[in-house]
Amino acid sequence: MIKLQIIGHLGGDCTTNEVSGRAVINFNVAHSEKFKDAQGNLVDKTTWVRCAYWTDTNRTGIAQYLKKGQLIYAEGNPEAEAYMNKENQAAATLKMNVFRIQLLGSKNDNQGGGGQQNTAYQPSSGPSNVNQNVGSQAEEPADDLPF
Repeated sequence: MIKLQIIGHLGGDCTTNEVSGRAVINFNVAHSEKFKDAQGNLVDKTTWVRCAYWTDTNRTGIAQYLKKGQLIYAEGNPEAEAYMNKENQAAATLKMNVFRIQLLGSKNDNQGGGGQQNTAYQPSSGPSNVNQNVGSQAEEPADDLPF
């Protein structure tokens, strides 16, 4: 299994659609970082991830909080997709099928300070049976790697 974790701000309000009796919440997350390049110039780099969170149609409560500027943590299975851009050059986009979302603060909290929301949403037993655990922190799997 490959797992992607991202902390970033939403680039716009989410959209919710129904597909084959299930709900899918789509949103875009931007992760920005600043660093100096080899010449000492300050570089701003933003990575966008297109996210899809599948859930039951009656469990779309998190959608009301997924608004532009909201700081979130999301994890899921990554997928890269190649395409031809408007200039007819090869390009790629990063997608993620989300299995856990955590709200880290309101969109007015630039540093995630006061008034933080720490609500986790995740499936209870795998990707096919998605339930939202509201208001509780989910336990991380035990790290039993030998190194």
